[in-house]
Amino acid sequence: MYQPDALDLCLLQALQLDGRAPFSRIAEVLGVSDQTVARRYRRLRTEARLSVIGTADHSRLGRTNWIVRLRCTPDAAEPLADALARRPDTSYIGLMSGGTEVMCAMKPRSRRDRDELLLDRIPRTRRVTSADACCVLYHFYGGPSGWLNKIDALEPAQEAALRPDPPETMDTPVALDPSDEALLELLRHDGRATVTDLATATGQTESGVKRRVQRLRRAGVLYFQVEYDHEPLGYGVEAVLWLKVAPPRLRSVGQALAGHREVRFAAAVSGRANVMASVLCRTTEELFAYLADRVGAIQGVRAVEAVPTLRAIKTLTYDPRR
Repeated sequence: MYQPDALDLCLLQALQLDGRAPFSRIAEVLGVSDQTVARRYRRLRTEARLSVIGTADHSRLGRTNWIVRLRCTPDAAEPLADALARRPDTSYIGLMSGGTEVMCAMKPRSRRDRDELLLDRIPRTRRVTSADACCVLYHFYGGPSGWLNKIDALEPAQEAALRPDPPETMDTPVALDPSDEALLELLRHDGRATVTDLATATGQTESGVKRRVQRLRRAGVLYFQVEYDHEPLGYGVEAVLWLKVAPPRLRSVGQALAGHREVRFAAAVSGRANVMASVLCRTTEELFAYLADRVGAIQGVRAVEAVPTLRAIKTLTYDPRR
């Protein structure tokens, strides 16, 4: 199995910080040649299925994200997961709980889209025995802050040199026009698409595309995530934690989870469990130690349900060959 070295890890973290950073700037910060960075990038795309994805922050658009837990008969789980993964408004699909649960992160563009899935399609799906839809109320970690930010491959000065300016504070949701939507759709498939390719595909000028991408990033609407196979990095155990937390401790528990190296996503959610976290560990023994020694020590945590991920059907994009 391919094993990434220190330079590969530096490149992964650099792309997490700024997915559209030119190879020349990354090379300068890492102290290597442009050709070396380009060669390593191509190898990571092949060996670790690396891709950079442009993502819209729905909270900046006044939209709400949902996490749906579907319990079904074993023969229905995989076809259901595949069908959900093909939808453009889903960002994570996992087979859980011995193959009888599907977890889906959903980003509907409108109330109509939300209701079409949650109130129409899912209730009418055969062999689905129960469904819980949790509204994401507040993000503690995730989105622009990916798990690769926690691998400490880069020196602090290198991080500072690569980190883009933070987005502006916005008091009202950002309104998108059709040209914005078209650009976001293209970047959703390839976050490093060239300005020339984006201009050709959208019918805009290259200077117009540059200004539009800069404006969307400055507004916090557009950010970039790195999709990759984490097993070559030595992390083969994924799990989702559903925590019941005392309401006065919600914020402090979420902040504590956000600081844990194992946590790649954490949010306050509606439902019987009011905090959800996605974690990544090397082994099941490491997951046990994390639950017992780290999560168990956080004040305010009343109960934890740990649900291992058997297989990720979709992370940021859907590849039926996975």
